[in-house]
Amino acid sequence: MSRTSRHKKSGKKKYVLIAILVVLAALTTGYGVNASNYSERFLPNTKINHTDISDLTVAEANKKLKAATDDTKFTITDNGQEWKSISLSDLGMKTDFSGELKNLLEDQNQWGWGMAYVFTNDSSDVNGLTLDKDELNAAAATIQGELNTLNESRTKTTNATLTKGDSGFTITPEVNGNSVNVDNVIKDLKDFVSKDKSGLELMDYTEKPTVLSTDESLQTEMNKLNQIAQIQANYTINGETFQIPTESISSWLQYTDGEITLDRDQVKAYVASLGDKYNTSTNPTKFKSTKRGEVSVPAGTLSWTIQVDTETDALVEAILAGEAFTRTPVTKGSSTAAEPMIGNTYIEVDMENQHMWYYKDGAVALETDVVTGKPTTATPAGVNYIWEKKTNETLKGKNEDGSDYATPVDYWLPIDWSGVGIHDSSWQAAYGGDRYLTYGSHGCVNTPPDVMKTLYETVEEGTPVLVF
Repeated sequence: MSRTSRHKKSGKKKYVLIAILVVLAALTTGYGVNASNYSERFLPNTKINHTDISDLTVAEANKKLKAATDDTKFTITDNGQEWKSISLSDLGMKTDFSGELKNLLEDQNQWGWGMAYVFTNDSSDVNGLTLDKDELNAAAATIQGELNTLNESRTKTTNATLTKGDSGFTITPEVNGNSVNVDNVIKDLKDFVSKDKSGLELMDYTEKPTVLSTDESLQTEMNKLNQIAQIQANYTINGETFQIPTESISSWLQYTDGEITLDRDQVKAYVASLGDKYNTSTNPTKFKSTKRGEVSVPAGTLSWTIQVDTETDALVEAILAGEAFTRTPVTKGSSTAAEPMIGNTYIEVDMENQHMWYYKDGAVALETDVVTGKPTTATPAGVNYIWEKKTNETLKGKNEDGSDYATPVDYWLPIDWSGVGIHDSSWQAAYGGDRYLTYGSHGCVNTPPDVMKTLYETVEEGTPVLVF
């Protein structure tokens, strides 16, 4: 080969090499330019939340993801049929993926854009959702109203229960309804939206009766109610025994939410009526006197009052026990309702006859003429009792002219709270008759000294004293 030929061949190789280098340089430059472009865009075949965001900027990808999410619906079905479909955005779900997208863009290898055409990137899940609870609550309130309206046309589920009628309590069967539990629907709606669930089925919220007419316990309760309605419930007050009308007890009985109760207000009204009739603190006492037959003696210190609230609770408890009973009401005072107010032992002061008797065990143990208060300071009438026994007392008070008096006595039996009592009176020259009109006391029962000594020695504290 000539030297000229070798030179020509060498020149061709040089040009080819230069051309290759130029092409490589161009390719490298182009690849670099594209790599630079992918510093602001996502690589080919990039999917986020199953949405293709290839070659998109963060802003473009965010817009596309928002559109895909905002189109997502929360669907409420009713027996498999769509009842309502609401977009998540209308339920307060806000979307902004830009922060997560920026992080993903920064983490991607922009120089791998070429390989991205060959290999598909794994789809990533990005959470760009935030929930506005105020908007969710507002939307839920609207749905709640619509559900309430829906329930108006549906049958409400009810448990079997006991119903009071003219012939007693009977079983009213259960009702299998198709109304929905609105509160539970709304509760789950809020929960499901926050957990990115897609919907709920209304039929899952229909209620089933929990008490059936065939339940043995319901039959037992019915029998118990009818038994209570017919119990013999008695009161003994002041020696008088009477029965509470069974129709009253039946009217008080209630059966609510599986519980047997009494209407406390009605029971209380009944107990209060007993107080109005029998309270000795406000009602006079009928008394068979020695000389004047039956008299009506006003209330005094020996008395009691029914404690309405306490007795109401006790009566309710006794009735609900379901057994016959006889009880005495709970009272407060110096006596009780358990026994007659006046038994066989008492003192009788007849102001009209100016005479006093002391009965013990039904027989006259002592009697005497007395002097009671003069007309201007009359002895107060009342059913009283001896609440104390004292000797050698000085009785003090005011005369009618305003001056003070202090009178010593040997025996003193106070019977009321105003200072009135029974005592000896050595200053009285006589007793009985009309003497009280001019020589009457300041209100006490003046008694002959020798009789007073005997009375003091035989009478006991607590003995009733009837003054009339």
